[in-house]
Amino acid sequence: MTPSLRIALRFLTHRKRALLLSLSGVVFGVAIFICTQAQTQGFARQFIDSTIGSNGALMIRSRFRPRYEPLMVSSKNSNGGRRSYFEGITNANEIMRVSRQFSNVVSCSPVLRGSLSARAGFENATVDLYGIEPALHAQTTDLLHQLVEGSFDDFRNNTSSIIIGSRLAETLQASLGDTVQLLAPSGEYWRFTVAAIARAGIGSIDATRVYSHARVAQTLLQRPFGASMIIYKLRDPNRAPALASHFEKLFQHGADSWQQREESTLQLFMTLRMSVAITVSLIILLAGFGIFNVLTMSVLAKIKEIAILRSMGYRRIDISAIFLWQGALIAVAGSVLGCLLGALMTWGVSHIPIRIRGLLYTDYFLVTWDWRHYVFATLLAILAVFIASYVPARRAAELPPVVTLRGSSV
Repeated sequence: MTPSLRIALRFLTHRKRALLLSLSGVVFGVAIFICTQAQTQGFARQFIDSTIGSNGALMIRSRFRPRYEPLMVSSKNSNGGRRSYFEGITNANEIMRVSRQFSNVVSCSPVLRGSLSARAGFENATVDLYGIEPALHAQTTDLLHQLVEGSFDDFRNNTSSIIIGSRLAETLQASLGDTVQLLAPSGEYWRFTVAAIARAGIGSIDATRVYSHARVAQTLLQRPFGASMIIYKLRDPNRAPALASHFEKLFQHGADSWQQREESTLQLFMTLRMSVAITVSLIILLAGFGIFNVLTMSVLAKIKEIAILRSMGYRRIDISAIFLWQGALIAVAGSVLGCLLGALMTWGVSHIPIRIRGLLYTDYFLVTWDWRHYVFATLLAILAVFIASYVPARRAAELPPVVTLRGSSV
């Protein structure tokens, strides 16, 4: 232990009440920062996992063809980026065969999508029909894990059965084994048996989604093509935008990554997270002001001791180091205790019951355990404490020996 550090410890522990107040500000600032970031990111992570698990990390849609303008048109008025889209995917099997060769692709599944009217008893609802290949869809999405009632095997083995969302089941007052009628474009009602009920965790999906067999959906919707989109499961979903851009050029079909599909919602979560981070950072900043006051008063109270140290041959940098060490000790102790308290608060918050049935579905506060929260909180605390310690340390170091001696003799 260096002499400057030893003296800093003596100075710091001399005023225990001021030390505890300064330390508590850093501890609670770090803890609250960690807890709030864990909460905001927890809800965002739940939304991301649910939307990827239901709609895939990447989606290929209808075929397009660029619109070519006459050669005589000026380049200023040309619209080379415009496209003509053609509904449906006619070569889904070929596209899936080629795309499976990409290392980031885990699996893919064709989907035939359409909107219909559903009826069960005296209740009616507009539903989003997904015609799927059961085996491929189970590999590509989290549908197996989303089932809350019923069996996926019952759905797979019975082409006249469907899987419906949990909120849709409540709207239609339908349960397992009940009959749900879907209105075909021809005006004819088709009868299906509810084989399972799924909960994706996203309100808009659970309130409208109905799964049926692809062949049945094609006949029901009267579509000439077997798929309106292809969804993909990726090893690294964060690389979905780059792969979507490549697939557009390769297959001449529109492709959307999950970041593009959910851009507005993701921006909302990011704005909320930044707002909370800025607000909580003010707590650490206020703790820094408290440390600034404590160290400034310490400099004024230790003029005599500084005079003795200067007479013993301590340089200005040594005097400055004493007060910087005090700030460093507060920052380190406050960060460590704050991280421990933050982890405890995060664990406690995750067990608080809360009923959410809107954008997300959850019965408890959602949190994310991320080491980066602890690193950012620690760095923020160290920065605030260093700034608060620098001015008092510099002021102590700049006291001339004569002034110091005069101050000590008063």
